[in-house]
Amino acid sequence: MCTGQSGSKQYMDLGPQEYPIPAIIISGKYPGKTVLVTAQIHSGEYPATSAVSRAAKQLDPSAVHGKVIFLPCVNMSGFRRETDAFVPEDGGNLNRDYPGDGSGTTAEIARYFIGELFPQADFVLDLHSGGIPEKLTPCVFVPYRMEKELMPVLQVLDIPHAVRSHNCHGEAGYAANMLGIPSLLLERGYGGLCMQEWIDAYMADILAVLGSLGIVRAPDRTVCKKTYYTEAVYPEAQEEGLWFPCICEDTYIRKGETIGHTEDIYGNLLRTYTAEADGLVLYYRTALHVSKGTPIAAYALLSSAFSMTDHERLRK
Repeated sequence: MCTGQSGSKQYMDLGPQEYPIPAIIISGKYPGKTVLVTAQIHSGEYPATSAVSRAAKQLDPSAVHGKVIFLPCVNMSGFRRETDAFVPEDGGNLNRDYPGDGSGTTAEIARYFIGELFPQADFVLDLHSGGIPEKLTPCVFVPYRMEKELMPVLQVLDIPHAVRSHNCHGEAGYAANMLGIPSLLLERGYGGLCMQEWIDAYMADILAVLGSLGIVRAPDRTVCKKTYYTEAVYPEAQEEGLWFPCICEDTYIRKGETIGHTEDIYGNLLRTYTAEADGLVLYYRTALHVSKGTPIAAYALLSSAFSMTDHERLRK
């Protein structure tokens, strides 16, 4: 368990015995909620790692209510080996492989979160980016079973697009949809880059969320208007080949519009992919090679969209 003296800041390793995960634990001077903040469960998604470390450094425990457990890099082996996303020991995906029923490193990490970290947490904030072979527009994925409870927190984020998520097998999805712990999965940045503007934006997100939960004094912040999408589409490649997208993040596509095509290594057309409905492009794959079953894009359906000022829509 993560214990610390009131009003202290600790630097230590958490995680399974054979897989140490660096952590900064802020034990506030005053009682309050416990928040778990994680970054880089997918290696290659870099901006949040620096943002988490810097946010933890900035916090003064004497002004904190409750506790914050900061994990700036969960997938340490993937980070060190410079892999794109998965845990390299077994190829597992910490956004797909909860609750860790199998064997291997990924399952051990998932079970550690379920057995040791989630029981302490009143809120989980999981920070991502578009992977190395992706481009992405800032968005936040909201576990469907907790969306009404999460509305006040969503309002403080300077992120324009929120999307309902039915994922029950990732860190945030399992915590929220299976265990009933309010959780959000944020996405900023892309392409294996670590731009300062993304780090700064993520630091502001972290402090705003902690402020909304009463952990720290809520910062003064002007945020963008937001749209909530209750449905999204995640097309996958139907064959191995070369992938040529013809869409761009944060733009609108129409039903029947081409989003890209695949060719074989000799330049012969394999398949043309088209949009199933009108939507907003959240992210898309940029890598030339694609395997069968690989996600090639994601777009939120415009027919499911509404302004987040209209909270009553979530009561239906």
